[in-house]
Amino acid sequence: MTNIYDIKINSLQGKPIDLSTYKNKFLLFVNVASKCGFTPQYKDLEELHKTYKDNLVVIGVPCNQFGSQEPGNSDEIQEFCEVNYGVSFLITEKVDVKGTSQHPLFSWLTNKDYNGTKSSSVKWNFQKYLVDKDGKLIDYYFSITKPLSSKITKHLK
Repeated sequence: MTNIYDIKINSLQGKPIDLSTYKNKFLLFVNVASKCGFTPQYKDLEELHKTYKDNLVVIGVPCNQFGSQEPGNSDEIQEFCEVNYGVSFLITEKVDVKGTSQHPLFSWLTNKDYNGTKSSSVKWNFQKYLVDKDGKLIDYYFSITKPLSSKITKHLK
């Protein structure tokens, strides 16, 4: 099993994100896209972020692998999220969440050999992965699971 806190990923602005600064908080990773039917979930992700900010870090991970629904560059993604949904939670660089160039973060999230809990495959935009305060994967949730669903919030209370 690999430690999630050792994984390197950059912010949307290209600055390194040190995941270890979020030890003792839940992490919710969501592969996001600006032109998806699930894109309105940004609103609920922002509410989740504000409601549980003392215990939870929401991290949006833009991906263009599903229907080419995240075609924008970093500036366009940032502007879209802020203008349309008031997003203030962390957004990473755009990455691949599956396939041969899958980012190490999603290798960890989707492979039991790395996360020690379960394997999965990313099916579509807005799939969610919840990691506990000790850096262990709790579970993943398909796109249809709303961010404020009790399936997710029951772990945060």
